Amino acid sequence: MIPRLRSIRFRLTLVYGGMFLLCAVVLLGITVALINVRLDRQAPPPPRADSPRHSTAPAAAATGTTDQSDGTTNQNDTNDRERQRREDRQEIQEELRAQTVRSAVLVSGFTLAGMVVVSFGLGWVVAGRMLRPIHDITDTARRLSDENLHERIALSGPPDELKQLADTFDSMLDRLDTAFRAQKEFVANASHELRTPLALIATEVDVALDDPDLDPAEYAETLTAVRAAVDRAQELIDRLLVLARAEGPAATDRIDLAETTRNALDEALRTSPHESLRVDRDLLPAVVRGDEPLLERLVGNLVENAVRYNQPDGWVRVETAMHGARARLRVANSGEQVPPEQVAALFGRFERGDRGRDRRSGGFGLGLAIVQAVAIAHGGSVSAEALDEGGLAVTVDLPAGEPS
Repeated sequence: MIPRLRSIRFRLTLVYGGMFLLCAVVLLGITVALINVRLDRQAPPPPRADSPRHSTAPAAAATGTTDQSDGTTNQNDTNDRERQRREDRQEIQEELRAQTVRSAVLVSGFTLAGMVVVSFGLGWVVAGRMLRPIHDITDTARRLSDENLHERIALSGPPDELKQLADTFDSMLDRLDTAFRAQKEFVANASHELRTPLALIATEVDVALDDPDLDPAEYAETLTAVRAAVDRAQELIDRLLVLARAEGPAATDRIDLAETTRNALDEALRTSPHESLRVDRDLLPAVVRGDEPLLERLVGNLVENAVRYNQPDGWVRVETAMHGARARLRVANSGEQVPPEQVAALFGRFERGDRGRDRRSGGFGLGLAIVQAVAIAHGGSVSAEALDEGGLAVTVDLPAGEPS
């Protein structure tokens, strides 16, 4: 019973009933006052003691001096009787007024008591109906877990505050459902990616342990394979950490995308498997503010992908420039045909292009996902388009940094 007494429904019932009781008491007081005023207006005025019909002085004067004492006595008796009648009539009027007021108060009081009981009952019912959407939201929240985030309140009715609350709750569930599904998919993909180098390490170690006659050259080859697998696992972990960091707040370092792109391009070309790439650079100053390591990773991923996933005698075109209040970086490269409907999927986590399918030497499919996460963390945007002649062009727009 105690939780019910503390519930909003009980408090709303008290508010509804209390307001009705207060209004009814005020109305009863006004009614009684109006009855009194009305009775005062309808009551006849008492007759005046000096009115002509009560005066006997002329009659006494007409009878002469001999009858003067008798006339005076009769006049006094008449005045006494008239005064008594007036007093009796006034008492009757006062009694009638009191009875009328008492009857009005009594009837109104009983009616008020009954209506107060009814009002509290109706207040309890109305409060329950008004709070039903809150109970639906509470019940849905209690049932929710990561297994049934697909449930929704889907409240129907007019677009009032409760409907807006339910719709907001449903929108929050949509975001949570999407986040949980993305998290599960991300963990599954990361586990799958880590399984390959770990399995390679275990295989190489088992082979070395099972062969006691393994010569030093074979030991060195085994250790080299193990080292490569460890490096690949470490690279995957580093990229996952970069991706997690990119989804957090950014710093406010001052970075020139032109200089960063120039350094990243020189490094990518130094280790490029294609020696005959044609490189076009149009690097104009494009200053932004943000987290310098993250922005370097953004530029590095785009340039490394353009150089690495290219073709013999291909080309790479890199541009930086200011466009109003935005700094723009555009990286385009030749390569295989990319269906336009598959371009958006390239920004997904662990999404590989055709040349990145090899899990030992290919990429992890996190490059463009990191680029997108870093751009969004810095208030920017990223887009990609498939080129008609083959290859891909990726454009990143970031808010320009104020000059130092």
